[in-house]
Amino acid sequence: MILRKSLPHGWWYHYRVHEEKAESLCERRFPSLNAYLRAMLERCPDEKFLVGPRSSALRFRLDAEVKEAAGHEVCTLARLGLENGRGRSAHTEVQTFMLENDAKSVATEVPLWLDEEEHELMGSFEEDGPLSGHIDVLRVEDGAVWVWDYKPGARKEKFAATQTWAYAVMLAHRTGVPLSRFRCGWFDEKDAFVFLPEKARLSSTGAPRAASSRPSGRAPRGTGRRSAR
Repeated sequence: MILRKSLPHGWWYHYRVHEEKAESLCERRFPSLNAYLRAMLERCPDEKFLVGPRSSALRFRLDAEVKEAAGHEVCTLARLGLENGRGRSAHTEVQTFMLENDAKSVATEVPLWLDEEEHELMGSFEEDGPLSGHIDVLRVEDGAVWVWDYKPGARKEKFAATQTWAYAVMLAHRTGVPLSRFRCGWFDEKDAFVFLPEKARLSSTGAPRAASSRPSGRAPRGTGRRSAR
C-alpha cells in the first residue's frame, strides 16, 4: 500500500511511501530511516519549509568524484514512466512509476531540513533559516540508501551533485544513518550520474550561496509546471 500526505511547503508536495517496501528494505538494516519516513507522514514540521533556502537553489560547486552510470536501470524506469504517463508532469510520472513498479524505490518527495544551527554539517555554508528540500526518489539497494533526483537534461546539470549531496547530509543527520551508507545520483531517461556523498566536499572556490527558490504562485505537482523543491 502506498501511504500519501500532501505537504503545504510553499506549494503542495505529494509525499508518498510504499509501506511494504519500506518495511522489507529498511526495517532490518535502516530501522531509523523507516521510522523517519513514517514520522513525516504524521508530523512533518511544515513551518521549516516556509523560510530559509532550498537545496534545489544551492549554487556552488561540489568537489566529488562523479561517474557516469551508463545503462543504469533508473534511466529505463524513467523512460517507462514517461511512456506510460497519465497526462501529469514528467516528475510525477517518473516518481509514480518507480514507486509503483520498481522493487527498490521506497518513497518520493521525502521532506528534509537542517535547522540554522545545524548548517555546520554542510561545511562553510552560511544562510539564514532552515535549509530544506524534498528527495525525488529514495531507493534502497545493496545495503545502501540511494538519493536520486530526476533531472530532465541530466547531462547538462551543473549543480545536481550539490543538491543531492545536501539531501544525503540532511537525511543522514535526521535519521542517524551514517553518510557512508548513502549514495547519490541524478538521472533522466537517457543518462545517470552517481557519486559517494561521504567523499564529497564543498568547493573551495567561490562563496557558497543559495539563489531564491521560494515557490510563489506556481502550479502544484502534476499540473505540468515544476515548483521549487
